[in-house]
Amino acid sequence: MIDRAETVLHSHFGDFHYWEARRSMRYAEHLRLVADEFRQKRLDSNDWRDGTLISDSWKTTRKEHGEAQGGDYICVHWRRRDFVRSHSADIPSINGTAEQIVVILRKENLTTLYLCTDASTAEVATLTSLLPYDVQVERFLNDSSLNDGEVSIVDQWICAHARYFIGTHTSTFSYRIQEDREILGFEPAKTFNRLCPDGEADCEQPAKWTIVYKESLNRY
Repeated sequence: MIDRAETVLHSHFGDFHYWEARRSMRYAEHLRLVADEFRQKRLDSNDWRDGTLISDSWKTTRKEHGEAQGGDYICVHWRRRDFVRSHSADIPSINGTAEQIVVILRKENLTTLYLCTDASTAEVATLTSLLPYDVQVERFLNDSSLNDGEVSIVDQWICAHARYFIGTHTSTFSYRIQEDREILGFEPAKTFNRLCPDGEADCEQPAKWTIVYKESLNRY
């Protein structure tokens, strides 16, 4: 039994064939439109201004690193729930999360945070209360017209267009956003980042699995 698709792709992970398959996997147009509308209305973000335009065909979409600038917001994928129990040593406390968010916002000279999270309403309220008054926190809140999987895609697409992304250690959801950002042409330094545990400001960051457009001649 195979519990996740990564198992099948393991021997090819990160190579030309992997990226060719990944580039071909585009999200449903109606979900991208929902995300793009949210970006425009709530985050003043659009593809023309942000440098994130892509071709209609994945085969003709080829972006260079740095081509994409992203919207005037950062995205944080803040995983909680089961991670609080199973990965407690790898994630920060709520206070620690707030501290890292402030550092990133100040470094990027931004004041808007898009929060992608499975945290409870109480945890989100606590985190928000710990942020400076000038920080605007945005979330996509479903009106019940979309199922959970569709909401996840909307979240991913919004995060993929942020100026700066920071994810959660070992989260496959964070991995997928990193891949989206590679396809869109962001600098790796703005993509491959994670929230560090409390007291470990210089924790190990994610491996930079950057996009590959040509098949390697050294296959063995």
